[in-house]
Amino acid sequence: MVSDPSPHASDSRERKEAAQTRLLLFSVLVVATCGLVYELISATMASYLLGDSVTQFSLVIGVYLSAMGLGSWLSKFINDRLHERFIGVQLTIALLGGFSAAILFLGFGHLRNIHPLLYSLLIVIGTLVGLEIPLLMRLMPGKQQLKEVVARVLAFDYIGALAASLLFPLVTLPHLGIVRSGLVFGLLNALVALWCAHRFREHFERPRLVIAKSMLGVAILLGALGVGRDIETFGERQLYDSPVIFSEKTPYQRLSITRWSDDIRLYIDGNLQFSSLDEHRYHESLVHPAFAALGHQARDLGLRVLVLGGGDGMAVREILRYPEAHSVDLVDLDPAMTKIFRDHPSLSTLNDASLSDPRVTVHNADAMLWLEERRRKAAPLFDVIIVDLPDPNNYSLGKLYTRTFYHLLGSALAPEGAAVVQSTSPYLSPRAFWCIIKTLAAADLNPLPYHAHVPSFGDWGFALLSKTPRKVPTNLRRDLPLRYLDDPLLPTLFTFPQDTGPREVEVNRLSDQQLVRYYEQDLRGQAPATGVRH
Repeated sequence: MVSDPSPHASDSRERKEAAQTRLLLFSVLVVATCGLVYELISATMASYLLGDSVTQFSLVIGVYLSAMGLGSWLSKFINDRLHERFIGVQLTIALLGGFSAAILFLGFGHLRNIHPLLYSLLIVIGTLVGLEIPLLMRLMPGKQQLKEVVARVLAFDYIGALAASLLFPLVTLPHLGIVRSGLVFGLLNALVALWCAHRFREHFERPRLVIAKSMLGVAILLGALGVGRDIETFGERQLYDSPVIFSEKTPYQRLSITRWSDDIRLYIDGNLQFSSLDEHRYHESLVHPAFAALGHQARDLGLRVLVLGGGDGMAVREILRYPEAHSVDLVDLDPAMTKIFRDHPSLSTLNDASLSDPRVTVHNADAMLWLEERRRKAAPLFDVIIVDLPDPNNYSLGKLYTRTFYHLLGSALAPEGAAVVQSTSPYLSPRAFWCIIKTLAAADLNPLPYHAHVPSFGDWGFALLSKTPRKVPTNLRRDLPLRYLDDPLLPTLFTFPQDTGPREVEVNRLSDQQLVRYYEQDLRGQAPATGVRH
């Protein structure tokens, strides 16, 4: 006759099962948090390296979720050694996910096409994450009902997703950077795997080996985290021809500055913004035609000037050459950008310490919201507005090239004032350039398109704006220390050769942002036969 187990044995078993359940539910939380972070890292790296954040995030999310579905389906073929396989999957994810940003950095520097590597990582990590949850549910001890297991596991899964969506953009990315963020979550993944290996060691054929593998995974990630900054710096150096002297991932963009001899270059999200060897050509062409359009009558006035973008202070440097520019408001979204160009000795030398000038007020704000707020308050208008924003290579920037934005711009411009908008390259991005011109015309800003040759960029486009039609300006201030522009050159900038002439394009509206598609298609060589292929 078999006797019933003692109450003490039963209580001990129940406590053990409860402890295992808590560990597995905590594992769900970590799995969900780390899994979503790896997805966000891939999407962030894709948007940084490939541009067009909306497209990259959409593709990454779609591929990753599909891979998770594949992993869930494959889990039904795993029928033995569930505990050991669960630990193995966790460790593999920890290492692949933890090093994913570093792998993509290095891959972009050495591969002609990063897409196969990116999507291979996504598929492998997504498949393994998809395997984890079904395996974990099957590991739940005791006689819990299926509906209870599913409810508890999915609840912790969704809580983990919320934790990831808050921690990654608000905590780890701004403070650690993208490489070390991946390593931190990979280490968390590996530590949970080690904990599970220790608690479930009785289920392994060779428990010491499983625990040793888990400890090795933790050690690798911990060691990599110690040199994570060096890994990120090395990876970023592969992207540029010159040594990186400054790099920071802000909440808004990645700022990278390189230096080789006398050539200092600024990159935003991997895109060149200026070279110190020829930036004077760009910034003189950006600023001085607007002042030339005002004519001699402006010399006796106290001009109010607005700069949108231009956080490097170069455009402000050119504006401050005019004694009549009594006040300059600079609106740039990223405080890190304006801070470094105000405080870094090499960079403040380039802009003649313009951001420290008492006439300059810096506003770290979204340009569209800032203009809207001024319009509501009926704030004083500006005599000169310079728009020096990055190219419209994603929808966040594309909104600053829409008719809606240009109506706001017009509402801030004085009736007799003048403005200039940087408008991409009419040679490399002809449809994008002429789309900007058509959109400005649709906003009743009477654009006069012009262009200048900047060796680092090639042929670069601008638009001179005013509320009433103007003639092409022909005279610059004679007392200005200019290196590129002069009176004979100025009117020639407004003439376009046949291969960069007007294109049939649509107005860029906030609801469709056709401009972003034109820009991407032009740069990929998809312009129609009448356009320039590059």
